[in-house]
Amino acid sequence: MSSSSEKKNMRCVIIAEAGVNHNGDLEMAKQLIEKAADAGADYVKFQTFKADRIVTAQARKADYQLKATDEAEGQLEMIQKLELDRSAHELLIAHCEAHHIGFLSTPFDEESVELLVELGIPAFKVPSGEITNVPYLRKIGASGLPVYLSTGMATLGEVEFAIQTLELAGSHRNEITVLHCNTEYPTPMHDVNLKAMSTMGIAFNIAAGYSDHTLGIEVPIAALALGARVIEKHFTLDRNLAGPDHAASLEPNELAAMIRAIRNVEDALGDGVKRPTASESGNLQIVRKSLVASRAIREGELLTSDNLTVKRPGTGISAASWDNVIGGVARRNYERDDLIEW
Repeated sequence: MSSSSEKKNMRCVIIAEAGVNHNGDLEMAKQLIEKAADAGADYVKFQTFKADRIVTAQARKADYQLKATDEAEGQLEMIQKLELDRSAHELLIAHCEAHHIGFLSTPFDEESVELLVELGIPAFKVPSGEITNVPYLRKIGASGLPVYLSTGMATLGEVEFAIQTLELAGSHRNEITVLHCNTEYPTPMHDVNLKAMSTMGIAFNIAAGYSDHTLGIEVPIAALALGARVIEKHFTLDRNLAGPDHAASLEPNELAAMIRAIRNVEDALGDGVKRPTASESGNLQIVRKSLVASRAIREGELLTSDNLTVKRPGTGISAASWDNVIGGVARRNYERDDLIEW
């Protein structure tokens, strides 16, 4: 039997995606860390970038961002407010340590990759938008750290290209997890295509998981049942807050409910071996049936379907032995409902 520590190591990794839902406020970021820890997440994840390194002044917002932010400002102005500098990262890492939850952050440029390496991040998350960014992927691969690779908007060929780029730069395939993802916020259910997660895992013989942008918690739970090794989900302190990602995020109580459900389903999946479990073993003799006399039988009488039947409890000869007993001879007298002895 596996030890509890072995079972824990086999569990799905759950990443609570705080992202930019701190709105540039470090106190809010600290609250997000506390809520993620309380919910039972393995990691809380932020985003690391310098706005002018990743967006031109002319870059427009996505439609979902336009709905949730000031239409007059461009993408550059929007994300400049959401930057976290080195000291902010250090403060948040310390806060994670104090609350016993892992810290992750998604870098969006090469300099941010370097910063996170210096800060001792345990793994990298590659966002969907960077899956074709060769110099960026090479920088992450060269770090030698585990990689969670989001694959929103990508074809199977583009995913393969990204994996190969990471590997050639130094990543090990057994430390890359591809995350199926749809980048629309929120993702319509008919566009989730959750089976593509399994397709990638089989196609590349690689660990697969799911980064979710749907409303609700059912799809991440389904992903776990399909074999996801990593689940990532956006969360916020309040969906009504201003900002690009709040509306499509879980609130803290919903995050906690999702994680409880995932852990319950994880336990329920078991090891796949079909056998009686410890919890049901006491029922076996109560609900199974034995061979009994359907009427009085005299010693030496032939045992037939006319004088035998099957009834509870299952403490005698199993009903599975019917064909072996029929045609035999009674070794003693039986009254109706007596268990047959053989």
